[in-house]
Amino acid sequence: MGISSLGVGSSILTQDVLDQLRAVDTAQRVTPIELSIANQEDKKDAFDIIDVTMTNFIDSINAVRTASLWDERSATVTSGTSVEVSAISRTDVQDFSLNVTTLATKQIEQSGSFSAQTDTIANGAGVLNINIDGNDFEIAYDETTTLDDLKKLINSVAGDKVDATIVHVATGDFRLFLSSVDTGATQDITMTDKAGSGEQLKDTKLTTGVTTIQTGINAEFTFNGLAITRTSNKVDDLITGLTITLKETGASQVSIAQDRTSILEKFDSFVTKYNSIINELDKMTKPSLEASEKGIFSSDSTIKSIQRAIENIVGSVGEGVGSLLDYGFDIDQDGKMTLDKEVLEEAMDENPTNVQAFFSGGDFTKEDTSVVSVSGVFTEMSTLIESYTKTNQILDLFKDAIAETLKSLEEKKESTIERLDARYEIMKKQFAAYDLLISRFNS
Repeated sequence: MGISSLGVGSSILTQDVLDQLRAVDTAQRVTPIELSIANQEDKKDAFDIIDVTMTNFIDSINAVRTASLWDERSATVTSGTSVEVSAISRTDVQDFSLNVTTLATKQIEQSGSFSAQTDTIANGAGVLNINIDGNDFEIAYDETTTLDDLKKLINSVAGDKVDATIVHVATGDFRLFLSSVDTGATQDITMTDKAGSGEQLKDTKLTTGVTTIQTGINAEFTFNGLAITRTSNKVDDLITGLTITLKETGASQVSIAQDRTSILEKFDSFVTKYNSIINELDKMTKPSLEASEKGIFSSDSTIKSIQRAIENIVGSVGEGVGSLLDYGFDIDQDGKMTLDKEVLEEAMDENPTNVQAFFSGGDFTKEDTSVVSVSGVFTEMSTLIESYTKTNQILDLFKDAIAETLKSLEEKKESTIERLDARYEIMKKQFAAYDLLISRFNS
């Protein structure tokens, strides 16, 4: 650093003296800027945490403010094992009985016996016609077509309606099995050597020699005592929104209800996210005389105003028809939110329409029987929080301000260092000149 001969003549104006002076100037002029930069970087990191936590909070609010939350349904088989039931949203809430007397079955046919699956089936070219459920499928064959070839051709041509497989029943006994893809009484399977196509099958093992292993029949059951018939064990056209799967014969009781598990999970998420943002804001705005304990935004009015707004949510929302406290929500002495689900579910049992309106908006019937239209407490919350979180709103502006301050500080640091560099470059030259004069005087 500097010229190597500095101080040779005087032993006073040395590079060490320059370095010491530079260190003092740096401490006075650059170090404070660096400390300010570090403080702004800490604020930026802290703000990023707040930003993410606020986003999670608004997401949890939006998840419970939608009216569709209350349309979710659960399907429970309260007794019996004969059916499985699933329900989509907005299915009618109800209880009903199902009594399964007959399960739908597939049609299964087997051919006559072949000595091997490589046996050829014909003496020449022809067409085997397979009819199932009123549909014809033509399988072309010739004298080289084996039983295994025929299986593959059937699956290729008619695989949407029938499954073909070869079963090795015993030594020297191979049979072609045909099983309908669908169930029901219309799934009859017939195979004929198509007239006029050559009719070159070696024998009747694949036509009149085919025997029925299982007859396709319809499912039969009762719904609340009413006899019902379907071709399939999967019934999705009996009640709108319900899919009923018949599993075995016997009686079952089914209950379709509002899916409270899903609703309560989303309420739990809201409580968790509320406590998370309050916890972060508490830490970052904490006042203290101890620097290590003082929150980084303890003197920032913007962040503290957000904290106050969120803390006041519980008591401020409700549009005059109630309070969150009426539905099991509470805030303890540490500012932590809790939810008594028993209180909430009791309210849902007593008046589900009012509960839905209170939280997600709609018509609310007051004690005097008058009806008022409310937007819902979670819509109120969403409006409040989004006034901070939406693009170009308070949090965006706060973030931009931090970035602008950082940019300004970096520019100030750079210009200060440049000025010091220029100053000490001049001082080096001055020291060298003075040193040379002193050297001449000494000589």
